[in-house]
Amino acid sequence: MNLEDKDIAVSLKNINSFFTHLEADAAVHAKTLFFKKLSLKAHLFYGGKMTTMPKAALPSAEWFNVWYTPGVSSVSTSIRDNNKNSFSLSNRSNLVAVVSDSTRVLGDGDCTSPGGLGVMEGKSYLMKLLADVDATSLCIDSKDETGKNSAQKIIDFVLMAQHSFGAVNLEDISQPNCYKVLDELRKRAIIPVWHDDAQGTATILAAGLINALELAYKKMETVKIVFFGAGAANITACDLIIKMGADPKKIILIDEKGPLNKNRKDLKGSSDFYKQWAFCLQTNPLNISEVDEAVKGADVLIALSKPGPGTIKPKQIKSMNDKAIVFTCANPVPEIYPHAAKKAGAFITATGRGDFDNQLNNSVCFPGILKGTLLCGAKTITDNMAVAAARAIADFAKKRGITSDNIVPKMEESDIYPTVAAAVAEAAVKEGVASVYLDPKAIYERTKADIVKTQAAFNLLQERNLIEPPPLEIIKSALKETLEEMCAK
Repeated sequence: MNLEDKDIAVSLKNINSFFTHLEADAAVHAKTLFFKKLSLKAHLFYGGKMTTMPKAALPSAEWFNVWYTPGVSSVSTSIRDNNKNSFSLSNRSNLVAVVSDSTRVLGDGDCTSPGGLGVMEGKSYLMKLLADVDATSLCIDSKDETGKNSAQKIIDFVLMAQHSFGAVNLEDISQPNCYKVLDELRKRAIIPVWHDDAQGTATILAAGLINALELAYKKMETVKIVFFGAGAANITACDLIIKMGADPKKIILIDEKGPLNKNRKDLKGSSDFYKQWAFCLQTNPLNISEVDEAVKGADVLIALSKPGPGTIKPKQIKSMNDKAIVFTCANPVPEIYPHAAKKAGAFITATGRGDFDNQLNNSVCFPGILKGTLLCGAKTITDNMAVAAARAIADFAKKRGITSDNIVPKMEESDIYPTVAAAVAEAAVKEGVASVYLDPKAIYERTKADIVKTQAAFNLLQERNLIEPPPLEIIKSALKETLEEMCAK
């Protein structure tokens, strides 16, 4: 294709039109390749995505004496006398630490400590624009003296740093360390700790499942559910969905060695994979040991495993029950493409990608969850707060209408964030973990006002060219390189 014959929009809204000459699988691969190439060029152009801006006015140079020494001494002593004052006298009440050791970054594995910065900055970018939550990326070296990545190193770091933040968002920590880190910090930290890879993904999966089951005229309590992959996200999702009414006796989890069951001696007594062993005892009562047999007759397949395509086979989808629900959420490529799953008989499909229908994106969850948590001063984020978020997301979508290709809100539906914040804060109050009581309506209105203010400031910076638009040249360059690479194959 000659790029001179067609103009590409800086908005990228017409990007699909450049890949129409390719077969379906190749077109998806081409878009993935394009976004990766453009991401690298755009990050290089801007030097990353985040910056720091003051929020307090400076009427004259004399105010430096107020914001810094000598005046700020009174802030220090006030906080010394009552540490709770740190939340009102600094930005702590609206500041999240995004902590990672970068050992499991998307589908790319261990990217070294600084290798996760792009993702962590991305998380901060979304928190600010979607919920007006400030965030700082903290990519750390978790290796101990033996050179092994240590869960304890991450725990110790967070416990030392927590006094500067209102909450912590854990990200891209490999298993089994991720389990111990979250479990220990939920017990020991004095601020809420959220593991978005696990809890955020579980929340949006649960929301999507609620609405998919409604469209399929099936009930959570009676369906057979197969979790393909038994890492942090699916383990947490399984736990959350059981809390929402799913029958563990109708659930099977599958890892790289096959279905979890009571005969899995490799997991029995494991101090690292204690969560997997718990599900060996709780699920799969028939002790099914073959993958194909496990999937056969399932109503729901939730996959978070090895990137595809080809990880899940069409024959496995064909063996599922009528009106099968298939969520394939591996990054960056789903275990089976939606068009292939539907051809094999799937009724509803969903992935983690925005270029397919039904994106199950935890970005719909975590900004509102953290905003609501911060506004009510919650001491922790409980499972019931996550359930409340999932139900709020599902209800929000139902109110504006759901179809088989539109089961959850999209990121651009901005009202979802104050809706989730209000639901989470209300659940925190009910559970007795909130330190500030605000009516859910007040949380909703405060969150919405904050988002409007932040987005207005951001738009003003763009309109005045203080934030430059991405150059068309880098977009064309990324597209040209992509098309050339695809033609060479």
